[in-house]
Amino acid sequence: MAENKVVELLITEGVGIITINNPPVNALTLDVREQLKQVLQEVEGNAEIRALVITGGGAKCFVAGADIKDFPKQMESGPRENATIYKEMFTYLEETPRPVIAALNGLALGGGCELALASDIRIADEKMKIGLPEVTLGLIPGLGGTQRLARLIGPSKAKELMFTGTFISADEALRIGLVNQVVPQGTALGEALKLAQKLAKGAGVAMGYAKHLVNKGTEIPLQDAMEMEMQHVEKIFGSEDLQEGIEAFINKRPAVFKNK
Repeated sequence: MAENKVVELLITEGVGIITINNPPVNALTLDVREQLKQVLQEVEGNAEIRALVITGGGAKCFVAGADIKDFPKQMESGPRENATIYKEMFTYLEETPRPVIAALNGLALGGGCELALASDIRIADEKMKIGLPEVTLGLIPGLGGTQRLARLIGPSKAKELMFTGTFISADEALRIGLVNQVVPQGTALGEALKLAQKLAKGAGVAMGYAKHLVNKGTEIPLQDAMEMEMQHVEKIFGSEDLQEGIEAFINKRPAVFKNK
């Protein structure tokens, strides 16, 4: 029997579009877990992909968390092993030099919120709802949510959202810095793709260094982070992208970056 495709990868103009299409709510099931892992391995081995967009299939859900009915099966290997596989994939998205944009086309709850948090930029449909409702089931977020949310919006607001399990609107998420942009209903993927295609043509080495420095710099003392920044400045002076950028500026032409 052919495998039921619940995670799809489309490559266009240097952008990899990952769609989690597991109706009705794009829940994080065992099939999603295994296929997402395969897709990310494909992304890692494809130098053509210079930016990523992640979205959900359909018009109502990005990813509405785990399938609670699937919990017993997922927990057969123990909560640590099950969560670790997802956490490794989310960490990959956080650490890959490629820019990662989440197109939040609907509900982004629980693990879906945590997936969005692992992305670099979040573009939300105006009808989107987002939250970490695990506490209402007697659980806590286990895929990085307690840590990434607090780092993004501050500990106090993160605690409020987690303690109450509240779903917040796109406008409220924008106000507190949880999403970068709110767009009209039905346009989140298009706007995310437009931005990703622009970034895919940009200086990949520089963007990758900037992403790494922001992510890691917030975890260490300021002076150590400044030194790490200078080390990357020294490294980038040997890149082909920098030479191309300088030549293009001098000759008043668009730069053609090769991500080298």
